[in-house]
Amino acid sequence: MRAAATDLPRHLGFVRQFMEREIPFNRELGIRVVELGAGLAILEIPFRDGLIGDVQRPALHGGVLSALMDTAGGAAVWTCIGEEDRCSTIDLRVDYLRPAGLETVRARAEVLRVGNRVGVTNIRLYHPGADADVVAEGKGVYSVKRAGDR
Repeated sequence: MRAAATDLPRHLGFVRQFMEREIPFNRELGIRVVELGAGLAILEIPFRDGLIGDVQRPALHGGVLSALMDTAGGAAVWTCIGEEDRCSTIDLRVDYLRPAGLETVRARAEVLRVGNRVGVTNIRLYHPGADADVVAEGKGVYSVKRAGDR
């Protein structure tokens, strides 16, 4: 996957900083960047009681899971575009496969394609240490706004 930045490590540092510190909602959820690469983003949300959606089961809230998926997909696309470019969600499809337990949940997003105007990612959610037990999987489609086109 081609990254837009000529200095990939610096660009990935920028994406990490932006995802963790510059987006208030990400800070509210406690989203952390685990790993970034060209076309790859692995993010996680550490468990806390306020994220429980079903206390009877108990399980994490589906909205928390979809927010993590969306953020990971956007981060993966941003690893392939410039720092002055922007991306925003066009469509997010989430298939919930099993309840997310009361523990850290992780998202792995991989870019399928980034063009001049659209980026597409595959995303899956799992608990660290149980990578094969997929909690949810989906696809994110993102609008890409190039800095020169605004």
